[in-house]
Amino acid sequence: MSHNDTAVIRIHPADNVVIARRQLVSGTRLESEGVTVQGLVPPGHKVAVRAIAAGEPVRRYNQIIGVARQPIAAGQHVHTQNLEFSAFQRDYAVGQGAHPTEYVAEPATFDGIVRADGRIATRNYIGILTSVNCSATVARAIADHFRRDIHPDALAACPNVDGVVALTHGAGCATGSEGEPLKVLRRTLGGYARHANFGGLMVVGLGCETNQIGGLMEQEGLRESGLLHTFNIQDTGGTRKTVARGIELVERMLEQANQVQRQPVPASHLTVGLQCGGSDGYSGISANPALGAAVDLLVRHGGTAILSETPEIYGGEHLLTRRAQTPAVADKLLARVRWWEDYCARNDAEMDNNPSAGNKAGGLTTILEKSLGAIAKSGTTNLTDVFEYAEPVRSRGLVFMDTPGYDPVSATGQVAGGANLICFTTGRGSAYGCAPAPSLKLSTNTALWQRQSDDIDINCGEVVDGAQSVAQMGERIFQLMLQTASGRRTRSEEHGYGQNEFVPWQLGAVM
Repeated sequence: MSHNDTAVIRIHPADNVVIARRQLVSGTRLESEGVTVQGLVPPGHKVAVRAIAAGEPVRRYNQIIGVARQPIAAGQHVHTQNLEFSAFQRDYAVGQGAHPTEYVAEPATFDGIVRADGRIATRNYIGILTSVNCSATVARAIADHFRRDIHPDALAACPNVDGVVALTHGAGCATGSEGEPLKVLRRTLGGYARHANFGGLMVVGLGCETNQIGGLMEQEGLRESGLLHTFNIQDTGGTRKTVARGIELVERMLEQANQVQRQPVPASHLTVGLQCGGSDGYSGISANPALGAAVDLLVRHGGTAILSETPEIYGGEHLLTRRAQTPAVADKLLARVRWWEDYCARNDAEMDNNPSAGNKAGGLTTILEKSLGAIAKSGTTNLTDVFEYAEPVRSRGLVFMDTPGYDPVSATGQVAGGANLICFTTGRGSAYGCAPAPSLKLSTNTALWQRQSDDIDINCGEVVDGAQSVAQMGERIFQLMLQTASGRRTRSEEHGYGQNEFVPWQLGAVM
C-alpha cells in the first residue's frame, strides 16, 4: 500500500482503481497516478486510474471485485452506476499458501478467572437463559432486580461479579420437535450455558413449548447443580412466583460467584470472534488488516481467532482455501459456501444482495469487494478448522465458523462456540456489544472516531492517515485484547450493551 499521494490510496500495483482518502472534486489532479478526477468522488470510494472497457474486470487488492457494466474513463468514480457483480472462476489452490506457524518462545499472559474445572474466563456474570420467547419477560424481570444502575445495592457486596444478564430470544416454539432448527437453537443455548464467563446460570421456560428444557439439557449434556438451575413458569405458579424464585436463586449463586480472583494465564486461553459491521471503503485498508495483524500475533502466542460471516467471504473463499492446513479443511469451507448458494436459491435471494445501504454509501459496491476486505481480518496464518454455527471450537489457531453476515446472529454463534472476546471493525459507526463476552470496536477512519468515539475503543483510521503502519496498529490491538481480557471495560460495556444482542440463528419455517 503506498501513501505517496495525499488524495488517494493505492492498494496493489496491478489495481485499476485507487481509493479516495477524502472527497475529491472534478479537476483534482492525482499526480501519483497521472490522472485527473472527473466528477465528485466521496471519501472511501473508488477512482478509475485507466480506461476500463465494458465487461472488463475491475481489480482491487489485485483481486476481481466485479466487471464494468459500461465503459469507464480514467478519473471517473467507480461504483454502483458502472460496476456490477459477476461470477468468475476461482483458483482454490488448496494449501498452496499454508506454512508452519512460528510460535513465540514466551507467550503473553492476561489476568483471567480460572474456574474450578480449569476453564478460563474473561468476565464473571450470572446468566439467565430462556427456552422460549414466552419466558423472556420473566427472565428480564429477574435480571432487572440486579441492575446496578437501578438497584445499586443489589450487587454492592459482589464487586467481582460483572452483572446479572438475561439473554432472551424470539424462538423456541412453532417449529418441528425434530430437525435442524431446534437442534441449532439448543446448540446455541448449550454453548452459552457452558461458557466460562458465567459464574452461575439458570434456564427459565414456560412449560409447554417445543424446546422443552429437558430436551435441551439432554442434547447438550447439561446437568443441574448449585450453579445451574432450571424451572418454568407453569410449574412454579405464574409470573410473580417465578420472578421471586429466580431472584432467590441468583442471590444464592452470587456469594459463590463473587469468590473469584484474577491471575495471570497464557494468551492461549484467549478465543477471539472476528466481526465487521457497517463496513466502508476503508475497512479493507485500515481496521481489517490491522486486526489481521493482531490475529497473527494472537495465533503465534497460542490463541484462537474465529472468522465467520460466510456470505461476507463469498467470492474471496479461494484466499482461505490456499491457507487451509489440510484438503479436508478446504472441503469443509467450500461445502458451507455451496450450502449458502443453495440456501439463497431456495429463498429467491442473491449472494450479491449482501452489501447494505450503509456499505454502499461508504464506498463498497459488490459482495466481492466487501468479502475481500472482510477476509483481511483473518491475517496470514493457516486455516486450521471449519465449524458449523455455534459448534464448540476445539481447534487452536485461525478457524472459521459458518454464520450469516448479520452481526448479532454471527457473534452469538461465535460466543456459543467459546469466544471470550469479540473484535468488531466498523466504518459507518456500529454501536454493538454482547454478553457475556466483551466486544472491542475498531473504527476504520478518523472521521468516525471523532464523531462517535463514545462507541469506539481504538481508531485504526491512523493507518489511512499515515500515522501508523498496519503492523504497529496490530500490536496495539493485540495489547488491547490482553487488557480487555484482563478486565478493562469496553465502551459497549460502559453503555450496558449485551442483553438484547443475543440473537440465535433462526433456521427453517416458523409454523
